[in-house]
Amino acid sequence: MQTGLDKTRVLVTGGSGGIGAACVRLFAAEGAHVACHYHRGRERASATGAAAIVQADLTDEADVDRMFAEVGELDVCAAVAGVWPEQDVPVWELSLERWRATVDANLTASFLTARGFLRNLGDRGGSLVLVGSTAGRFGEHGHADYAAAKSAILGGLLLSLKNEVVRRNPNVRVNAVAPGWTVSPMTRDVLDEAAVARVIRTMALPKVATPEDVAAQVVQLCSPLLSGHVTGQVITVAGGMEGRVIRD
Repeated sequence: MQTGLDKTRVLVTGGSGGIGAACVRLFAAEGAHVACHYHRGRERASATGAAAIVQADLTDEADVDRMFAEVGELDVCAAVAGVWPEQDVPVWELSLERWRATVDANLTASFLTARGFLRNLGDRGGSLVLVGSTAGRFGEHGHADYAAAKSAILGGLLLSLKNEVVRRNPNVRVNAVAPGWTVSPMTRDVLDEAAVARVIRTMALPKVATPEDVAAQVVQLCSPLLSGHVTGQVITVAGGMEGRVIRD
């Protein structure tokens, strides 16, 4: 099935991570010219085979502006970059420093990326996909900071953007993907056999996602042929997770 992404110009943020790298590879397989963003993982970004790589701290306004100036005109942006703090910390012990750092690395970074892409797009059509998390739907014990940031992405930011963008161009779409537990460099230290057995009890499909599972939905939402009349939607990639135990 054709996606209509051949020769489109795509930016993937967080392309040095597991989901981001899978997105880079899948967009490239569809014939897109892909720019892969990284913050610190230059070698991993280079290994994706992207047509271009670009470095930026997505919490720094000037750095984000420079990044978009460097990549040139774009048609598609997949805002994948995010940070999940590994340590479980209940709210009553959560420091303001960690709260602010987590919100900046997820919500602020997504806002600056979205703003930069839409400025880059001007009055041309295009597609933006934000990446949230099931933590933003169900909450997550020990990670209220992360859950709050991802909830804001999937709610207020997404729904505001999808209504605002069409006032300038009716051919701009904004959607989001909410991955559940996914095997990636960010989670490999915590997703041991016991952890997998525990988390799949909340899922209809008894497996955790691969980065490719998530990337496929990102690319589908960006496709003007497969999702040309889809905007403001959240696709959850979590094996039917319900936020409660549904299997023994």
